[in-house]
Amino acid sequence: SPSQPGAAELVSRSMLAQPFQPDGITIVEAEATARRLIAVNPTALSPVADKAVARGQAELVDLLGLPDVRDIDFDTVWAPRLERDRLRVPIGQAEDGSPLILDIKESAQQGMGPHGLIIGATGSGKSEVLRTLVLALTLTHSPEQLNFVLVDFKGGATFAGMAGMPHVSAIITNLGSELSLVDRFQDALQGEVVRRQELLRAAGNFANVADYEKARRGGRTDLEPLPALLIVADEFSELLAAKPEFVESFVNIGRVGRSLQVHLLLASQRLEEGKLRGLDTYLSYRIGLRTFSASESRAVLGVPDAYHLPPEPGIGFLKSDTETMTQFRAAYVSGPPPRRRRAASGSRRGPQDAAVEVFTAAPVRSAPPQAEAPVELELPAAPEENGSTFELAVERMSGRGPAAHQVWLPPLEVPATIGDLFGDLVEDPQLGLISPRWRAVGGLTVPLGIVDVPLEQRRENLVVSLGGAAGHMAIVGAPLSGKSTLARTTVTALALTHTPREVQFFVIDFGGGSFAGMQGFTHLSGLATRSEPDVVRRTVSEITSLLNAREVYFRAQGIDSIDTYRRRRAEGTVDDGYGDIFLVVDGWGTLRTEFENLEAPIQAIAARGLTYGVHVILTAARWMEIRANVKDLIGTRIELRLGDATDSEVDRKAAGNVTSLPGRGLDPRALQMLTALPRIDGVEDAGSLADGVDDLVRRVGAAWRGPAGPKLRLLPSRISHDELRALATRANGGSEPRQMLLGIDEENLAPFAVDPAAEPLLYLYGDADSGKSSMLRGVVHEIMRLYPANRAKIFVVDYRRALLGEIPQEYLGAYLTSHELAEGGINELAAFFRSRIPGPDVTPEQLRTRSWWSGAEGFVLVDDYDLVATSQGNPVAPLAPLLAQAADLGLHVILTRRAGGASRAAYDPIIQRMTDLGATGILLSGNPEEGQLIGKVKAVPSIPGRAQIVSRDRGVVAAQLLWVPPRYE
Repeated sequence: SPSQPGAAELVSRSMLAQPFQPDGITIVEAEATARRLIAVNPTALSPVADKAVARGQAELVDLLGLPDVRDIDFDTVWAPRLERDRLRVPIGQAEDGSPLILDIKESAQQGMGPHGLIIGATGSGKSEVLRTLVLALTLTHSPEQLNFVLVDFKGGATFAGMAGMPHVSAIITNLGSELSLVDRFQDALQGEVVRRQELLRAAGNFANVADYEKARRGGRTDLEPLPALLIVADEFSELLAAKPEFVESFVNIGRVGRSLQVHLLLASQRLEEGKLRGLDTYLSYRIGLRTFSASESRAVLGVPDAYHLPPEPGIGFLKSDTETMTQFRAAYVSGPPPRRRRAASGSRRGPQDAAVEVFTAAPVRSAPPQAEAPVELELPAAPEENGSTFELAVERMSGRGPAAHQVWLPPLEVPATIGDLFGDLVEDPQLGLISPRWRAVGGLTVPLGIVDVPLEQRRENLVVSLGGAAGHMAIVGAPLSGKSTLARTTVTALALTHTPREVQFFVIDFGGGSFAGMQGFTHLSGLATRSEPDVVRRTVSEITSLLNAREVYFRAQGIDSIDTYRRRRAEGTVDDGYGDIFLVVDGWGTLRTEFENLEAPIQAIAARGLTYGVHVILTAARWMEIRANVKDLIGTRIELRLGDATDSEVDRKAAGNVTSLPGRGLDPRALQMLTALPRIDGVEDAGSLADGVDDLVRRVGAAWRGPAGPKLRLLPSRISHDELRALATRANGGSEPRQMLLGIDEENLAPFAVDPAAEPLLYLYGDADSGKSSMLRGVVHEIMRLYPANRAKIFVVDYRRALLGEIPQEYLGAYLTSHELAEGGINELAAFFRSRIPGPDVTPEQLRTRSWWSGAEGFVLVDDYDLVATSQGNPVAPLAPLLAQAADLGLHVILTRRAGGASRAAYDPIIQRMTDLGATGILLSGNPEEGQLIGKVKAVPSIPGRAQIVSRDRGVVAAQLLWVPPRYE
């Protein structure tokens, strides 16, 4: 064997070895030599191509030197190509019949690109040229070598059927009908540029994709393929007309695309150079089909020739530099391909029939003669096949090769379900239906929807954390924007990560009854609607009461924070019966207009609540509906579609792009989002949401095996005198209180009472059948409970005789049933009490002990005061001068009147004097349109006995007054 490197031996047939030194040749020289040896147009050897040339139109597969489109072997045609042939394909024929080659590589690689322009008038074949180019590239490059982003601003058929190509990273159509997608497309393009730059940097600071791919092919197995990306934008002129600022994205790609192998091909019917704003300097090759005017032809090609082209589609000029311009006819791929079969014999052989043999210095035996290659004959397309060349090719390549990297994710159009977001719901014997993964996150952290992040070409969950300083939440959006649905989704998400012992929800539903389907939800403690004003007020009172009680409980147990309480409660060392409490107000604007007296209590709850685990979730139509002093307390804010984008507190420009789909909105970074549906059945349909909620309630309830959570305690619709006395006795440690019991208050469900010695004046407004007379009967019973007959006398002014027979004779001072009787009786009574006015001889001690007079307390009960005080006079008026000293004189005045017209009664001398003296007022059911009747409180429609008590010391207290039936029906 040869001993020197590179030496060889020639062994003849006689087995004699003759050493020699062979000539050397480099790889570059070998490739150049090979190219010179095959410097013949391969399609010229194809008989089919010859015939196509003869008739002036060539099949694309013939130009590519490929067999019948039905028989293409993609494992072969997608084999790695020489660098010279990369991104270099024929798309038609030149005038001389030779293939027209389009090479979109950059000029440094002997290409025409990297960016180009196609302009063609209607009917010029522009769309077909684009389809031909895309198909030519996909037939010769694998998805590892080349990907596409295909954009059609008008939503035409240019890229129809291309979704099946594995090369396609995105097909974006119909941008003109939804301009919000244009901004998303701009972010997606910028994101792809950034992704490639970061990939090059992370892989070893490669200067460009060419170096990256060279290293990958050279053995860097850790590197993923980074294919070239061709962005084809049809009707880009209309895109720039709608969004002129988009040109900056194209210019950026024109500037950096060369190193990142991101190529632009812009197509349009017209060209307005003024809108390109520097982009034209990056468009190195240009294709001009027939144009609308000579000026447009000059703008594209520098000459008017494209304007004079014949009115046949597919004919145009390719200008690849300042001197070269070639006329061509593009191949047509949207028609059926010719059917071919093999003939028995033929006269010509094509390059596909050639065989590669090893060439050595040894002698070569003569090859035996071979039969002539069979000739391919064209037949008409088979009648059962209707597919075009394009469609058949796409069908053949679909599903082959690696899928392209997705530059464009589908827009947010179909809402996910909360079950989709969790993805791991299981039934736990102790915890019920739960998401273990999200429960482990803790901090009341839950997903509520999907956020679109086009700049990073991904989606992420919309996540809120309500366990800390951001524990209050506001959802703002226009009508039908999905506010109520998101409120239900929030309740559902928290319920699927916590047990009914750990979270409780009190809901005030002004959103059209959207929470009606959740009435049986295990975590729902209370639900109030617009038609239940008493329950609405009771709900707020309950939360206030719980907050006050928890503050006392924390102090008594030495609990310094809600986190400590949660931990100790889980350990079983403390428990006040509640976990984290959520007050949900769906319709804040309604509360402010119809329940304005509840705004301040809810603000107080929000101000103190987070320290004690009490949260507020509210929905509103506009941010302006939420006063600054409330909004400042809200740390989690979600903005859905607004009626006026200028109201946005996130981003006014981005808010204008939010679509009308319910649930769409902006996250705090101004990214588009779509909130989830409160269902776990996997059905992503808002139309059948009621069925999904029913299924949710049923499944959550069936999975929970523990005790039911605490429920809203409601005021009774009626409480008897005996029941009230028993309740007061228990609350007073077993002994009856020495105060006058009026009813049970809403906040604490405890007896409400007044001290007759300190509060001798009381007035009450209410419409018919609201409980006025029953209240007076209750007062009579309380007088008799507190005073013996010799210590109290009752004087009744009752024109309708509603209290006739209710007062025992031993307590009755007088029963006045007419104007004349009342006038005389009250005058006598006023004179009697004037005699108790202390004179100058009364000592301070007597004044302090009220011992300068003796006798019974006098209780004046006036029913239907509106019938008593008329234009004919007011018989009760003589008592007015005595009201200021009533407590000292043993005088008590209690009157009732109709709520209608009560605003005018404010100027009545008796009522005006009572108001000035801060007397306790009671509002029963009435018409809110009467305005503010006692202080700033309006009457509201309510059940009999349901009252708002306005007290100087206790403010406004909702209560159910005691009910005493009449003695005689």
